[in-house]
Parts: sequence; structure tokens; C-alpha cells
Amino acid sequence: MKFIDVRGTRIRIHESGSVSAPPVVLLHGIGRSLEDWSLQHSLLDDEYRVISLDMPGFGLSQRLPAPTTLDSLADGVWSIVDRLDAGPVHLMGNSLGGAVSMTMLASQPERVSTLTLVNSAGFGKEVTIALRLLAVPGLGRRLLSRVDARTAPRMERQIFADLALVTPERVEMAIRIARQPDFAAVYLEIAKELGGLRGVAAPWRSALLQRVSGHLKPTMIMWGDRDVILPSAHLAAARVAFPHAQSHLFGDTGHMPQIERAEEFARLVRPVLARVPV
Repeated sequence: MKFIDVRGTRIRIHESGSVSAPPVVLLHGIGRSLEDWSLQHSLLDDEYRVISLDMPGFGLSQRLPAPTTLDSLADGVWSIVDRLDAGPVHLMGNSLGGAVSMTMLASQPERVSTLTLVNSAGFGKEVTIALRLLAVPGLGRRLLSRVDARTAPRMERQIFADLALVTPERVEMAIRIARQPDFAAVYLEIAKELGGLRGVAAPWRSALLQRVSGHLKPTMIMWGDRDVILPSAHLAAARVAFPHAQSHLFGDTGHMPQIERAEEFARLVRPVLARVPV
């Protein structure tokens, strides 16, 4: 892992595989980091240049000067891709990262080879109460300032069906991320854009899906059947929005199949990536 300078902003990335191989860009969810994709590097980098990153303002990356929105995050990730001199990319996004991936496709479709959406935001209003409470004035910042050894394990337990994955290392990383100076501000900015106390807002979802509807890239949509962050019922709406896509529902799996079902995940996504000739 290393830090690079992108538009005067310090961005953390993890790269593996040959720089001459087709690039796969992996995007994490809200308040998360590139660690959520760590297992996929060794499973894909024999054929691909695998790039995971902390999106601007998340993980250990600095924020960009502009307010954090889907458009600013998409633009920021494209700037990172430019800085790495990567050609057309295979995009994979988990949760918020899925919505950012779709926004990237909408803005620069000629630069996207394939799209993989993993428990992605954008397909329904239902979302965990923990995120909806952030919309309560004053409460959101207070909650985000209290991520510590007592509260962080509870947050991590929402993500996985297999609680053995709530490791001390993951808890420690969650606390480290929450101590970054712009953590709460960036989290609240994007959470406010995405929705509120009633759930994920409909206007941005319908507008984004309309923007991507004409771009028929090879697409894979995946979900865990025990996701308590964004319920697996959203998979049906995703299939309607992307009728050309392949899809898969993982059993006994939570919000991050790329971790809980790492090998199966890689096995399923490889044929999609291979649909684009090298």
C-alpha cells in the first residue's frame, strides 16, 4: 500500500498484478476503506492489475476541497485512475462504492469495461436505522464521534453474517478511520445527499439509474441474503434496472460477499471480466 498525490490530495491505494494487465478498480462503502477488498487482490491479480483505494475523504485518504457528493467522488476516482495512467477499467463497487461506480459509468462510459455491483446503494429506500439516525440534527455528528473499542465491534457485527470475521484488526481499523480529522464531516455530507431519516432518497436513485440505463456494459450484480445494511430484496430492483446483467444471491452472507465468500466471488466475476477482450 502507498499514498499518491492526486490534485493536491493525499490518497491511499493498494495495487497488485502487472501494470500492463487490464485494470480492475475496487470501491468501498460509506465510512469504509480499501481493506474491504484486500482478499480479492490475490484472487484476481494473476490476470488483472487490481487497484483498491480509499476514496477521497474516506479511510486514510484526505478529502477533496469540494463537498462530498456522488459526482465529486466519481470525479475524484477518475482523477486517481488518471494519476495511475490506467486505461479502460473494470469497476467493482460495494454499497456506496456501487453508487459511485454507476456515477462513473454515467459520466465517462467509454472508460468503463465492465460493472460489478455488490450489495449496492441505489435500488431501494430501505437502509439500516444506524444510517438513518445520522439525519437527526446534532445526533449524527455525536454518534460518529463515539466510534471506540465499545461501539466499533457493534458496527462491524452489522456487516457480516459470520461474526468470526469481526476481528480485532477490523475493529482497530474502524477506530483508526473514525479518528481521521474529516471523517465525520465527509460521512455526514454524503449521507445527507443519499437520504435521511426515512431512508435512501428516491430522486437521486431514479436519476442515476436513468443515466446509466443506455450503457449496456457487461454487468454482474451480487448480494448477500443476510444483509442488514441494504436488504437483499433490493436485488430484484437491480435486476429490473439492469435487465442485461448477470446476478447472484449468496446464502448466509451479509453486506460484504467479497470478504465472506471471497473465492466464490472471484470465481463468479472472472467470466464477466473476460467478456471484454484484452
